Amino acid sequence: MQDFLQLACERYSVRKYSDKPIEDDKLEKILKAGQVGPTANNFQPQRIFVIKSDEALEKVRSFTPYCFNAPLVLMICYDRNVSWNAIDGHDSGIDDATIAITQMMLEAWDLGIGSVWVRGYDKRELDKLFDLPDNLVSVALLPIGYPSAESKPSPLHSRNIDMDDLVTYL
Repeated sequence: MQDFLQLACERYSVRKYSDKPIEDDKLEKILKAGQVGPTANNFQPQRIFVIKSDEALEKVRSFTPYCFNAPLVLMICYDRNVSWNAIDGHDSGIDDATIAITQMMLEAWDLGIGSVWVRGYDKRELDKLFDLPDNLVSVALLPIGYPSAESKPSPLHSRNIDMDDLVTYL
């Protein structure tokens, strides 16, 4: 296993995938990473849909061009009936789901599998397309697959703001 910071720095959003299918044991590890992420009060409201049948993939590809023909797409949601709500009314479900997404992206990369966080669509339409019940809130799509030989990081990938602009010591 490589150094975590190195892994985090090297991971990039993959937008070109090979046709190689993801092995079941590797998919299970990616899903496990989404399961074990920290959640508010450990309520675990994240819900993950594995979109892999030809019919389901066609459905999502007809809806958004941002799946980049990945062989598999994860749709990450949270259950608002399960998520923890702070005293000020903040619903932690979106936070919990995004932590799960991040952990799955990093686990995938550690296994040699690429991903890209996708939110460039009308979520109301996605929710209708997959007939999600009212208690499930979709957060993002996560296309995953082995990067193609032509895959490379965006030119913006290594651009970071200065630490002095990012961090304030109090």
